[in-house]
Amino acid sequence: QVQLVESGGGLVQAGGSLRLSCKASARTFGKYAMGWFRQAPGKEREFVAAISCSGVITRSAEDSVKGRFTNSTDYAKNTVYLQMNSLKPEDTAVYYCAARGATMSSVLSWEYNYWGQGTQVTVSS
Repeated sequence: QVQLVESGGGLVQAGGSLRLSCKASARTFGKYAMGWFRQAPGKEREFVAAISCSGVITRSAEDSVKGRFTNSTDYAKNTVYLQMNSLKPEDTAVYYCAARGATMSSVLSWEYNYWGQGTQVTVSS
């Protein structure tokens, strides 16, 4: 069982930056691939970024966030980060981190075993 707690969301102007954090209650290195998803009002939850359990392989959603969002980890703190730059109003959503008990990450939300409560990100124009 892994508890995940996100933080770092808030209100920011378009073009600004935020860094989201996701702290896990247990060790993730070598055990859990970590993913970030987001869900805007009236829309389905969508993949944003992910990192393998070793922290070596990262991936991000094509087109929507690539080049703007960066995934990283601090295994000593059992924490993963999502650095979001050049934010746009369409990035407004609740952002969730998730843990998958596997080596590799996935872009599919149902393949993740544990979820945080989410943190709201609002980008004003």
